[in-house]
Amino acid sequence: QVHLVESGGGLVQAGGSLRLSCAASGRTFSSYYMGWFRQAPGKERDFVAQITSDIGTTSYANYVKGRFTISRDNAKNTVYLQMNSLKPEDTAVYYCAASQQDSSTWREYDTWGQGTQVTVSS
Repeated sequence: QVHLVESGGGLVQAGGSLRLSCAASGRTFSSYYMGWFRQAPGKERDFVAQITSDIGTTSYANYVKGRFTISRDNAKNTVYLQMNSLKPEDTAVYYCAASQQDSSTWREYDTWGQGTQVTVSS
């Protein structure tokens, strides 16, 4: 089991960048698939990006593809989300999550961080 803590959220103008970090505790971090999800007020929790546990293959939601980059550093037990060209519609609470399965469905993730707020002003 891992424990996840996100950081790096904040307020940024449209077109700006932020980098989110998710620090994990536990010796088995490298064995987990890691995902980023987001949830805006009154909306469903949406998939953003995922990185596999082995060779670090990545996948993205269409609405962030080309703007966001997920990466992981297993030596530091940390997963990152670099967000560029931010838009007001990217405003949400961003969560990192861990799963034993290769999935983009939030229900397949069983460990979650507390979330970090990202607000993009127009």
